[in-house]
Amino acid sequence: MEDEAIIRLYWARDEEAIARTRDKYGRFCHEIAFHILRQRQDTEECLNDTWLRAWNAMPEDWPRALMAYLGKITRNLAITRYRGAHAEKRGGGTLEIALDELGECVAAGGSVERTVERREAAQRISAFLRTLSEEQCDLFVRRYWYMDSIEELAARFGMSESRVKSSLFRTRKKLRTCLEREGMLE
Repeated sequence: MEDEAIIRLYWARDEEAIARTRDKYGRFCHEIAFHILRQRQDTEECLNDTWLRAWNAMPEDWPRALMAYLGKITRNLAITRYRGAHAEKRGGGTLEIALDELGECVAAGGSVERTVERREAAQRISAFLRTLSEEQCDLFVRRYWYMDSIEELAARFGMSESRVKSSLFRTRKKLRTCLEREGMLE
């Protein structure tokens, strides 16, 4: 079923929308949630929350890409769930390590101004990623969007772990330089 038809089902408040969404994007969303949560039950709960959030919050204007819209919902819910479950055990998990690595390039904050700055940074990061080789871009996205571990990346790309780490370090350094040049970082 095409995305447009699925969205129409949401707007019509037809429960078939959830089934069609699950059929088309369930595997994609599952991969995102599982790479963050690493537990089947938490992943399933996160997916159910994703379908509910989509049901309750399908925007009036068409999402440009339903897959990206659902992926973002899933990722945000999984990160929130992970942080809640690991609030007492910070510091050792893949998620914290990946976010700490990326924290060198992108600062966090909670104000409206910071929200606007983050949107601008996201646009600049997207433009930056388009300048990378396919392999560099894939490594970066798999690490910082899907939260793959260094070990998983090494296996996926047929590289040593040290080569993966070096590549990610160089890419983060280039990103930081790019963001500094654009006036996004001090």
